[in-house]
Amino acid sequence: MKTLNLTAYCAIVKKQIIFPALAILAISACNNPSRETTMSDSMNNDQTAMNDMDTSANTGMTLKPTGTKPEWAPSITAPMQTVLEKLGSYKDPDLTTLSATDARKQHSPADAVMDLIKENNITIPAATVDTTGKNIPVNGGNIHLRVYTPKTGNGPFPIIVYYHGGGWVIANLDTYNSSAQALAEQAGAVLVSVAYRQAPEYKFPTAHNDSYAAYEWVLKNAASIKGDPKKVALVGESAGGNLAASVSMMAREKGAALPLHQVLIYPIAGYDLNTESYKKYAEAKPLNKPLMGWFFENYLKSPVDGKSPMISLVTANLKGMPATTIINAELDPLFTEGGILSDQFKAAGVPVTRKVYDGVTHEFFGMAAVLPQAKEAQALAVSELKKAFNK
Repeated sequence: MKTLNLTAYCAIVKKQIIFPALAILAISACNNPSRETTMSDSMNNDQTAMNDMDTSANTGMTLKPTGTKPEWAPSITAPMQTVLEKLGSYKDPDLTTLSATDARKQHSPADAVMDLIKENNITIPAATVDTTGKNIPVNGGNIHLRVYTPKTGNGPFPIIVYYHGGGWVIANLDTYNSSAQALAEQAGAVLVSVAYRQAPEYKFPTAHNDSYAAYEWVLKNAASIKGDPKKVALVGESAGGNLAASVSMMAREKGAALPLHQVLIYPIAGYDLNTESYKKYAEAKPLNKPLMGWFFENYLKSPVDGKSPMISLVTANLKGMPATTIINAELDPLFTEGGILSDQFKAAGVPVTRKVYDGVTHEFFGMAAVLPQAKEAQALAVSELKKAFNK
């Protein structure tokens, strides 16, 4: 594998053509906020990012699956299939057969990518951001924030408030660390990753209210994290994409400052489990129709909650929302609602850019160390964010 020396690497960084991707996750850090503070957020100089040091070697195109393509995914790329094969190799039980507590203990797609990175000796240069942890008060308790801050520059930096995925039930800040770190590094921004409370311990709308509380805290405390309160954007993946859009709606309703931009990455945007893509990818991996039903069952107090505009974004009033970027995967049950949401934004007069990445599945965005499409999607997100920040 080709390795760049420090001088060459720094030159690339200065030209802003390096694309940081996956960071090694702190597997030992779980959902315990106090443990998160003492372990994951103290990584700082020990935390690393999977940067694309050599585009000929680290695009993931060298990954070769061992089996045939799944029936539901005839167009899947070889690297994406390899990730799914690695995920399947763990032989974890179907999440829908487990309690939320046990489901959180199973392997994630991020684990599969980490193992592939190790097995293929993919280069991992040092991170260009530091991380710290903060606990903030919310209604009925506290939530944890992980703050990614550029190692160079004095700020104030633009701010990205980031919401991770997991159906409001599983996953944590570590699971989605790769996406958060890559966005912070590529955008040159302070990124605040939000550990909202999860279901079924905390039902709807707790995660939504926690997410807004975090946004409000950022606006009021931007200076304390070297951030510019006038340059704030929201990014979310899957359930986090739903949360990001809901936070914008809540800010609009409350008369608070709107984010300059929102990037919604394969967002949960509806409660209809019978859309075209739900039917086509009912048995997809890592997200499928039964799992989405399980997420809704755990988070919502009743089916009535599914009609809330904070869940069903596709039926919400979207007028006055910030400019939006929607990123979708082709092989994803949420594909159809992403298109509907894009159309609804346009109908409401909201500037929207939607990009669909072929041959990849739900959760692909943070896999830039092994998937070219993820690197491209991250570059698009960062480009749109930088445009908004420079207004």
